[in-house]
Amino acid sequence: MARTTVPLTLDLLDALFDDTDAPCRSCLFWEREPVHRQRLDAEERAAEKEAWVSELLREWGSCGRVAVVDGQPAGYLVYAPASYVPGAAAFPTAPVSADAVLLTTAWVRADHRRGGIGRLLVQGMARDLVGRDGIRAVEAFASTGRRLPGRVPDCVVPADFLARVGFKTQRAHPVTPRMRMEMRSLVTWRGEVEAAWERLVGVVRRPKHAPTPVSRR
Repeated sequence: MARTTVPLTLDLLDALFDDTDAPCRSCLFWEREPVHRQRLDAEERAAEKEAWVSELLREWGSCGRVAVVDGQPAGYLVYAPASYVPGAAAFPTAPVSADAVLLTTAWVRADHRRGGIGRLLVQGMARDLVGRDGIRAVEAFASTGRRLPGRVPDCVVPADFLARVGFKTQRAHPVTPRMRMEMRSLVTWRGEVEAAWERLVGVVRRPKHAPTPVSRR
């Protein structure tokens, strides 16, 4: 099974929503203020989401990763500077730290869950963000799964997933804690992955020694 991640593009965004059951096609919870998004119908919200991704790609650069398994999209995640994410202000654990990028959405197809695709996506995010100026961490508003007054959107990343891939609680909350992963953790993780790959390639490419000829007397 061939697995990789590629940068999120508008074409891949369309493919995700057209060919999978990926949610959030017309959800603007993160991308627009509440008053603005409530005035739009589903088609207009989908167009606004595409415009938001286009703006991010143009003004900031790569803003997401898509997991591809055997040539088919299997999941994705999206991240951006908090200044591009007005919906983040709705959380009681806001604001995002000034030195961090915000991970907004992470989703994996049901038939690929518990198979390492989420971790693969985070590794792809690490490769993308390492070395980008001014970024010292990735933060995310997480969902603990508890239900208190006020609805938590479905696109909020589960806290247990974030904990499994290396995030720690930055500001506690019973429903939506803010969690953080330091870039140095991402760098270490990236190095470990690349070192493992080099070891694997070395094993595959290592030449076999010719058998030592046996002298005859």
